[in-house]
Amino acid sequence: MTGELDGKVALVTGAARGVGAATVTWLHARGAQVVATDIRPSVREWTAGLDGVTALVGDVADEETAIRSVATAVERFGGLDILVSNAGRSVNKPVTETTADDWDTLLAVNARAAFLHSREAFRVMRERGGGAIVTVGSFACSVGFTGGSAYSASKGALAQLTKVLALEGGPHGIRANVVAPGVIETDLLDSFRPDSREYLRSFGEAHPLKRVASPEEIAEVIGFLASPRAGFVTGAVVAADGGYTAA
Repeated sequence: MTGELDGKVALVTGAARGVGAATVTWLHARGAQVVATDIRPSVREWTAGLDGVTALVGDVADEETAIRSVATAVERFGGLDILVSNAGRSVNKPVTETTADDWDTLLAVNARAAFLHSREAFRVMRERGGGAIVTVGSFACSVGFTGGSAYSASKGALAQLTKVLALEGGPHGIRANVVAPGVIETDLLDSFRPDSREYLRSFGEAHPLKRVASPEEIAEVIGFLASPRAGFVTGAVVAADGGYTAA
């Protein structure tokens, strides 16, 4: 599918690693120009050799970062056609041990950031005559799990935000969808678990496919929803969870 996205401009948040980095690679390989945003300065390092990719460092939960990211896409590449809101955090605590800071942080990074970037992208896409917004949710968009009060609330919010974006965006040619992965083997938990990848792999048995996902597998689903091949798909929560929610 080389060249499928020639002339398209994309913005990916949480682009320094994992699913975000895999998505930047997927979009770039198909011809898109990409703004890659992350709070980690390392996003500059790994994208440095990619022609047509611009890295931007900022906290996605800050309104200024959303405004600056979209403005960078317009100023550097002439517009914005695809937004992938991927940045996210996780906390796994019983509800009685979840602090107000835990709650506020997860809602800010997982939900507020997606809202802010979607709002700014929507404004540009509306003037451009259309676009695609893809948000990375979770199986927690639709089911709960023990220890996931703040995380589940933040991911559930993404499903509802996406439905509204689809309704308001439809008349302007703007599609909006959520990808709802199961457990993915990334370094998401590295900051508080030295064995994070092994720990995440241990959840493989909870999926009917008996394994967890790779970032590249989720990037494929994101890329499809962002592409013209998904031209009649909007307002959907698309499960990519190895069958987890089938039960």
